Amino acid sequence: MPPVVPPFLIGLVVAPLAKRLLKPLLRGVVKTSVGIAMEVKKAAHEAGENIHDLAAEVAADMVAAQIATGDTGAGSGDGQHPDGNGAPGAAKDETAERARRASEEDPRAPKIRATAGVGKTS
Repeated sequence: MPPVVPPFLIGLVVAPLAKRLLKPLLRGVVKTSVGIAMEVKKAAHEAGENIHDLAAEVAADMVAAQIATGDTGAGSGDGQHPDGNGAPGAAKDETAERARRASEEDPRAPKIRATAGVGKTS
């Protein structure tokens, strides 16, 4: 009959070996997991910035389209003011006046803001 080895003796011999093998393995798993989490966080941040930039560009295009449709009452399409002087301040004044009238009519209406140079800041 083979000799009987108590299980606790097997544990005493195997535990140091398991510690030497499992510690580097677990350290590598944790290090890789943290690295992946940091990359995902960075990618999500960049995606958020891209969406924000896209929203700002669309808002600027919409404001420009509103200003252009307000300025081309004669249907000339050249982007100049109807009186022919094409004063850049006149478009801002007209937009501000339109926003003021809209806020007086309905205080819940969104404000129209003329923004210049909206886009990427980097």
